[in-house]
Amino acid sequence: MNRTRMIATTALAPVLWGTTYLTTTELLPPDRPLLASAVRALPAGLAMIALTRTLPRGAWWWKSAVLGLLNIGAFFALLFVSAYRLPGGVSATLGAIHPLIVAVLAVAVLREPHRPRTWIAAALGLMGVGMLVLTPGAALDGVGVAAGLLGGTSSALGVILTKRWGRPVGLVSFTGWQLVWGGLALVPPMLVLEGLPDSVTGSNLLGFAWLVGPGAIVAYLLWFRGVLALPAAQVSVLAFLAPLMATGLGWAVLSQTLTGLQGLGAAVILGSVVLGQSTSRPARTDGTASLGSDHGGRHTHHHGLGRPAPGGARRGQPRLGRPARGVLAPRHTGARPAAAAPARARR
Repeated sequence: MNRTRMIATTALAPVLWGTTYLTTTELLPPDRPLLASAVRALPAGLAMIALTRTLPRGAWWWKSAVLGLLNIGAFFALLFVSAYRLPGGVSATLGAIHPLIVAVLAVAVLREPHRPRTWIAAALGLMGVGMLVLTPGAALDGVGVAAGLLGGTSSALGVILTKRWGRPVGLVSFTGWQLVWGGLALVPPMLVLEGLPDSVTGSNLLGFAWLVGPGAIVAYLLWFRGVLALPAAQVSVLAFLAPLMATGLGWAVLSQTLTGLQGLGAAVILGSVVLGQSTSRPARTDGTASLGSDHGGRHTHHHGLGRPAPGGARRGQPRLGRPARGVLAPRHTGARPAAAAPARARR
C-alpha cells in the first residue's frame, strides 16, 4: 500500500470517531457516556479475540494492558470527566493537545526526525479546534481542565508506546487485546456511577451496533495500522478530523448554525492536516515493510498486516505456526514463513 492510501485509510478512524457525538445524542440512552464507552470497547475486543483465538503471552499481558488503558480505558474516562465539568468546546480543545505531546515524545523517545512542519501543523490544528468549538465566556474548572489535559496525554503516550513496542501478533488480535483491557477498565466506574438502563430500545441497539462495528472494530484497526506504519507525529495530526466531523454532522444533520469564525477554524484544521502529511521525501509504506512495523523503533521482528515475520521474536512473544502454552492457537498450525522484510527506507 502506498503512502497516500495509508494516510487516507488512517484518516477514516478519526472521521468515524467524529460520528460518536451524533450517535450518542440521537440514538443512545441519555447521560450514560461510560456505558457507551464500555459497550463500544468490550464487545468489539471480545469478538476480535474470539475470531483470532490468540491471547497474550509473557510480557505482552502487561504491555497490552498498559496500551489498552492508555489508548482506550483511561482516555475515555478522563475525556468524560472533562466533558461533564467543562463546556464541550473547552474539553475538545484540551484534548486536542494530543498531537503536540506526540510530536515532542516522537523526537525524544522514538528518535523520529525533527520536522518543523509537523510542529506547525499541530499548533495550527489546536488553534483551529479552538476556533471551531470554543464559545465566548466559557467557564473553566480545575478538575475538568486537569482531566482534559491528562486525557490528551494518555492517548499520546498510548501512541508512543504502540510505536516503541510494536505488535507481536496479527493486527486483529493486537487491537482486540487493547479493546478488551480498555473495556474492562470502564465497567466498574460505569456500574457505580451510571448503572444499567432500565430498558433498551431499537434505536439504542442501532446506536450500540454503530459504536461497536464502525466506531470500534473498523476505526481502531485502521488507526493502529496507521500508527505502526507512519511516523507518530505525522499520524497524530489526523486526530483533528474528529472534532471537525462532529461539528460538520451537527450542522448537516441537526441543523446547528455555524459562525464565520467556526468556518475559518474548520479551514485551519483541514490545512493543518494537509501540512502535517506533506513530506519532502516520500516514505516507503509498502505492505511488507510498513504495516505493523516499528516505524522509528528498534525492533524489526514483526512486519505485515496479518502475521509477524518469523525468526526474530523475542522472549515472551508468541510464534505463529506452533501452539504455545497460554495462546489459543488456531487449528491450522502450519503457517507459512513470511517473506523477509525489506530494509527500512531512509527518511
